Amino acid sequence: MVTKLKETDAVVIGMGWTGSILSRELTKAGLNVVGLERGSMRTPREDFTIPQIRDELKYGNRHELFQDTAMETVSLRHTTRDTALPLRRLGSFLPGNNVGGAGSHWNGATWRRLEADYMVRSHYTQKYGAKVIPADMTVQDFGVTYADMEPYYDKFERLCGISGQAGNLRGQKIDGGNPFEGPRSNHYPNKPLARGLSSVLFDDAAKKLGYHPFPQPSANASEAYTNFEGATMGQCVYCGFCERYGCESNAKASPNVNILPVLMPDPRFELRTNAYVKKLNYDRRVKKVTSVTYIDTRTGEEYEQPAGIIILAAYVFNNTLLMLYSGIGTPYDPVTGRGTVGKNYCYQYTGSGVTVFFDDKETNPFMAAGAFGTIMDDFNSDNFDHSGLGFIGGGHISAGLSNGRPIETRQVPPGTPRWGKDWKAATAKYYRRWFTVAGTACNYAYRDNYLDLDPTYKDAIGRPLLRMTFNWKENDYKIGAFLSQKSAEIARAMNPTIMTPPRFRTGDYDSRPYQSTHNTGGTIMGTDPKTSVVNKYLQAWDASNLFIMGASTFPQNQSYNPTGPLGASAYWSANKIVTDYIKNPGPLMHA
Repeated sequence: MVTKLKETDAVVIGMGWTGSILSRELTKAGLNVVGLERGSMRTPREDFTIPQIRDELKYGNRHELFQDTAMETVSLRHTTRDTALPLRRLGSFLPGNNVGGAGSHWNGATWRRLEADYMVRSHYTQKYGAKVIPADMTVQDFGVTYADMEPYYDKFERLCGISGQAGNLRGQKIDGGNPFEGPRSNHYPNKPLARGLSSVLFDDAAKKLGYHPFPQPSANASEAYTNFEGATMGQCVYCGFCERYGCESNAKASPNVNILPVLMPDPRFELRTNAYVKKLNYDRRVKKVTSVTYIDTRTGEEYEQPAGIIILAAYVFNNTLLMLYSGIGTPYDPVTGRGTVGKNYCYQYTGSGVTVFFDDKETNPFMAAGAFGTIMDDFNSDNFDHSGLGFIGGGHISAGLSNGRPIETRQVPPGTPRWGKDWKAATAKYYRRWFTVAGTACNYAYRDNYLDLDPTYKDAIGRPLLRMTFNWKENDYKIGAFLSQKSAEIARAMNPTIMTPPRFRTGDYDSRPYQSTHNTGGTIMGTDPKTSVVNKYLQAWDASNLFIMGASTFPQNQSYNPTGPLGASAYWSANKIVTDYIKNPGPLMHA
């Protein structure tokens, strides 16, 4: 039996970055908001303190903060000819669980998209001709521009106390920053993090070759910081326990530190944890979601929560699954190209580069932060001439060390035995004397990379699993090979004692080794309901009171981490909801 609850103004599904932002903005506008989180409460005071948070086995290897695949997972196949099988252990990506979501265990790399990233199809077509885009590549423009989003990037960076160096302040280029970035209205709130030896060596070598290195923009605070909400961050202590961990010193921006301490006491907000959302209840006649059905995982009881506004702010997979299972919108069909829900699933191509070892220099990887290093954008997006290269897009190249944790972080030179006396000697010698110069590339959308409902496997509450059909394409391999050679060029300029051969990912996509938690697409945004699920304000075309947040709305994936763009887009959408939608509920755009 389902218990129907009293209607509220808004329901927010998922209490990570975007859910927390939307909840805060709606309560400030006077709305009563119910936040539904499938996991448990997480607070820095109770959950992220030392010594227990520095348990590498618990958090790094046994995935304490991540989604439970016994409850819900995805199935994977490389082509439509294959049979998909469920991923029973997380590897390639690590979706978050509990209050804060992936925002509590991320590294902190915080980017803005480049101007061309918002107009991939129109930009490349206009500059190089329509034939530069392969026939089966389904990239499309976002429907918004960098200029539209800039004020909201600025707001998210001020929320998070981002540490960095501006490279383009209101059109004026600034030495030491990223000369390729779009104009920004303000400096970063905090100065860049301190630099390790790996960053210094990379910086010097890249400059000698004529490139433009700059400090990684980071949500790890270089100094104590109080944001506009009144929430205070500590100063980074460079402990090396960022990715997969909560921050022991409150120095890494997260919903748990930067929003929730202000949101939770608000009488207009109610948080319900262990609330596993099963379905959005859709009235096709009026094109609205009337309520949300969820299960209390502690008791097994089922509830229906009616609301005037529904905010779907879960992870990429959960957003797409709920849309498909609830029958909202038309499922994407790769054969005909029709439909939109599940379309343009993308990932992120990582693993290009080289590793360098030194006999006479110590890089000390244990003194690090998650977003800690030096970057260059000379071969990112369309910052370089693509004529004759055979691919579009690109990636950033970086050097730096995010940790020296002993289970996962023990690099040894090529040819070292995998165990025994010689392995021990190499580990002892090189533990403090190595780093990687690596490229991270974009991943563009293709007709046959998509998400749908699995016809065979079900989750713990009886719904079909989300099925991922995905593989790397020739464009990915060519970017990878290109970035690996450029990385090797920079590494050689450092004169290392030992350097590995250039490498990049080949073969089929492998879901076992970790690559990045930067999945995108499935509920993509745009200006045409025939090719997108939500409009440019992230309002669903097929349900005017439904707004979808996060990276599931990205039509393709940039080389950058998605957190900065999804934070900015959350503020962009919230502003439109508060300014226009609440006063006059209904479609904000018409086809």
